Amino acid sequence: MIEEIANQLAILGHPQRISVFRMLMRRFPDTVPAGELSTELGIKPSTLSNYLNALQRAGLVTQERSGTSLLYSVDMKNVQHMLGFLLNDCCRGRPDICSPLQQRNGTMTDRKFNVLFICVGNSARSIFAESLLRDIAGDRFNVYSAGTQASSELNPFALQVLRDKGHDTDLLRSKTLSEFSDPDAPEMDFVFTVCNKAANEECPAWEGQPISGHWGMVDPVKAEGTDAEKSLAFQNAYGALKRRIQAFTSLPVESLDRIALQTAVDDIGRTSFEDHT
Repeated sequence: MIEEIANQLAILGHPQRISVFRMLMRRFPDTVPAGELSTELGIKPSTLSNYLNALQRAGLVTQERSGTSLLYSVDMKNVQHMLGFLLNDCCRGRPDICSPLQQRNGTMTDRKFNVLFICVGNSARSIFAESLLRDIAGDRFNVYSAGTQASSELNPFALQVLRDKGHDTDLLRSKTLSEFSDPDAPEMDFVFTVCNKAANEECPAWEGQPISGHWGMVDPVKAEGTDAEKSLAFQNAYGALKRRIQAFTSLPVESLDRIALQTAVDDIGRTSFEDHT
């Protein structure tokens, strides 16, 4: 076992290999195309292939084929085994050393929870999610949204969809992620990314170890065609997010322990809710 763990740690000791591993960890439970990894990390495809092969041999990454694309994902069972060895064997599970990870085993407290939705522009998808959760379960959640590269204004098609669905849009605005990293910012219980690009970007670790989820979906802002076709793309995104948020609000957040809650959030991310309005 020690030799296996030592090999895994040696593989992760390379700065670019660990960058690949970190991105796949951020995107878990998604499978990520090799081309997307190459583009986002700025690594040549041939070099990336070598890194991924090394991570596969170490048992940290799995590969599957979809048509002509190779998709990669973290092998979470083996990763947990590696981390478990470090926590339980190397530091003997001492809470004074391992307390940040040990705290994840507790249940959520009975209070109003803070939720942040993140995308790149904060002009459509994260705004949809903010509006939906606030209207569906605003008595249980304080809801926020932000962009890693926030737009100066909200998308007009997104605003029209929200108005048509009966949401109040008067107080909505595009916000940068920096607003939520200030010392006085609310401490988040849940952080969700709703686009792949935002999930791929380097974001600071959140205080308080919030439960995180990736609910990536097609960007309606990139839709082409007539205004009616563009509007339909925004309605599809709204519908997909509504179903995810309905699934999220049905969870007994107050009674689930953090591990079970994280698993449930990941399951929602795995479920396809696309093309429903």
